[in-house]
Amino acid sequence: MGRTEGLAQRLRPFRNGRDLTDRPRGFWLIDLFGLSEAEVRSQYPEVYQWVLERVKPERDVNRRTRLREQWWVFGEPRQGLRAALNGLPRYIATVETAKHRVFTFLDAAILPDHKLVAIATADALHLGVLSSRLHVEWALAAGGRLGVGNDPVYSKSRCFDPFPFPDLNPTGALAERIRALAEQIDAHRKTRQAAHPDATLTATYNVLEKLRSGAALTAKEKVVHEHGLVGVLKSLHDELDAAVLQAYGWTDLTLPADTDTLLMRLVELNAKRAAEEAAGTVRWLRPEFQQAGQGEQATMDTGTTDEAEDDALAAKPAKVTVAPRPWPTGLTEQVKAVAEVLADAGHSLDLEGLAGYFSGRGRWRDRLPTLLDTLVALGRARVVDSGRWVDAGA
Repeated sequence: MGRTEGLAQRLRPFRNGRDLTDRPRGFWLIDLFGLSEAEVRSQYPEVYQWVLERVKPERDVNRRTRLREQWWVFGEPRQGLRAALNGLPRYIATVETAKHRVFTFLDAAILPDHKLVAIATADALHLGVLSSRLHVEWALAAGGRLGVGNDPVYSKSRCFDPFPFPDLNPTGALAERIRALAEQIDAHRKTRQAAHPDATLTATYNVLEKLRSGAALTAKEKVVHEHGLVGVLKSLHDELDAAVLQAYGWTDLTLPADTDTLLMRLVELNAKRAAEEAAGTVRWLRPEFQQAGQGEQATMDTGTTDEAEDDALAAKPAKVTVAPRPWPTGLTEQVKAVAEVLADAGHSLDLEGLAGYFSGRGRWRDRLPTLLDTLVALGRARVVDSGRWVDAGA
């Protein structure tokens, strides 16, 4: 870099999930997208030899024709994501599978790993809404679980696409306040980690969750609390949550106590927005890009392969024989229980068949249609014919 004109644009920093949740490892990638083999050889001969000797032997035996013939290009070049990021100074990223749902800004020069969800917007208003407890609770309810630690999975089709953003004047005072708080949160975390490498996102949010619950901190957590100034971070998140609740007009809610009510309101808002869009009213997140014909790809591209996305969507309980279970008391638990039954059944169920998986007193069966509508809105169930539902992955 610096010796060959244009090479700096082809050598790019790289981030994966661990780089975000722990600390960056300083990895870089050679990105030759858009160049022919002859152009790479003539313009960047040193890079050409490096890739020729290290990449081509493996690609020569790959079963996919395109990967054998275009051996110098990434296997999944993500043209849609590149188009969406073009001209942006930064974008929002979150780790697909992680203990804590945290969103952060990445410089546009950074290439994301396929296990990062990349959201192509530089607007801190969007970062603020996504970072709020409102969206995090929605994502926890809508997403699956994966891995030994049963960590939540953030899926584009389940967590992002159906989520109804608040209808805000983008230049209004409240929108500016949400932007300011989001910028402060993002800058605070990065500044503290730069000064104290032990204040990683995972360690910091472990302490934050303990502060929220009132649990005692261990000696190690007390150090992270001091290095990460987690009390300051908590106050910023609390203010952000209050501002986003105000943006929706739901200041009567207290989180997490009113999570069930929050989820129901978000589902109802999702249904209202869907009806509006069907009638021609669309609230674009990036109108200058989306209305130019790019569609949904403007705001969201997970950067995952189809196979990886399928793995994420498959994060659901294994197919087992389901015995009747007690009917849960809370709305969140009810939604999860119905979703699990649909996933375990492996075939469509009507209301009577679904009710047979539960036992309980009272009029709990009357809630099943509403719960099923919720799962459909969240992308976790679908209607296959009149009066029958099936898991969305079936």
